[in-house]
Order: sequence, then structure tokens, then C-alpha cells
Amino acid sequence: MTTVGFIGSGHIGGTVARLAVAAGYDVVLSNSRGPETLQDLVAELGPRARAATPQEAAAAGDLVVVSVPLKAYRDVPVEPLAGKVVLDTNNYYPQRDGAITELDAGETTSSELLQRHLSAARVVKVFNNINFAHLASLARPTGDPERSALPIAGDDPDARAATTEFLDRIGYDAVDAGRLAEGWRYQPDTPAYGIVYAADPQDWSTEAPAGADRVRAALDAAGSPA
Repeated sequence: MTTVGFIGSGHIGGTVARLAVAAGYDVVLSNSRGPETLQDLVAELGPRARAATPQEAAAAGDLVVVSVPLKAYRDVPVEPLAGKVVLDTNNYYPQRDGAITELDAGETTSSELLQRHLSAARVVKVFNNINFAHLASLARPTGDPERSALPIAGDDPDARAATTEFLDRIGYDAVDAGRLAEGWRYQPDTPAYGIVYAADPQDWSTEAPAGADRVRAALDAAGSPA
């Protein structure tokens, strides 16, 4: 994989794009406001980056990061993502997204909603449980004893393997949580959400690497689905 497409290029999407460019990937950025609004980020990232429409970014990416508010997931283009690995960074925030009955009842998860929408794609849930500032600062080379780990979940084993490889290249280990339905283990209000990367849960500026064992323990501590 040489090109990463981005549907949504905000805090998380933009941070992943920076890490990807640093790791040698080309990136194609998009958002809902148009390519012209991304020129500053493209200029920052340099010749490996360009801005496009969501449809174009989806078509260009060997791997595609979807980082849009959950309420907009139906706007993600379907056809150009068929067969591709799609990294879903999203979370359900009712105060932003409005009430979604299936999620409130614990009948499914936010990434499963995206997978249902992108029925021919291979969705993997990742990057949703880490603050963008931590994501930018905690990347470490392979083998570094202070390397952090990110949980992943997806129904396609090959897609999870491709995601693990991508994470490794941009500076993170992966903890495989299993099928996409297991993504609830690191959604908001679980032990693996956010604070697992902070030495002091009240201090988001504190950088404290979260190794794979610590992330696994947080996933196990999630208990049962709501």
C-alpha cells in the first residue's frame, strides 16, 4: 500500500495523515467543505499530499481513513470503497450525532453501522480511543520499549493484518480485539478510551505510553456491553 485516502481531515484525520507522510505514504485528503479548504494542510505535508473530493480520495486510496462525525456516515461514498480496507476512527456522541436507537439499546456499534453502509468494504475500527495530541506525540519506532499500542477490531482478518502493518509503519503496535462487534470495548466511557494513554486522567497534556499489555488489560476491564 502506497496511498492513504482520507474522508475527513480534522484533528484525527490530519494527525494520521502527518504520521503517514512521515512514514513514506502518499496521502489524498478530503473533507465536506471542498479541496480548497485543505491547502494549508497540503502545503504543510508537502509533495506527498494533495487535496480532493471525498469520492476522489476514496478512489485513490489503497487504504482509506474515514474520520467524519457519525451522523454523517451515510455520506461516505460507497462504490469506490468496495473491497478496500477502511479505517473507521469514529465514536457515537449523542450530543453531537443525535440519538441513534440501535446504539442506545446496545444492539450494534458505530463501526458496524459504517460496515453496513459500506457492505463491500472491509471496515476496521481504530484511532477512536486516543486523543489527537497523544496520537501525534506517542509514535515510536518498532521495538522501542516505550511504544504505544492501539486496539483494532474488524470482521476481515486480512484487513486487520493490513491495519496492523500500517500502524507499525506509522509508529504503533496493534492489539487485536477481534470482530467489529468487539469495538464497544474501547468506545467512550470504557477503560480503554482516552485515559489509557495518560499518566494522569485529568491531565491530557501528560504523555505516558500505553503498551500492548496495558491496552489488553483495559479492554478486558470493559465488562459487558451496555
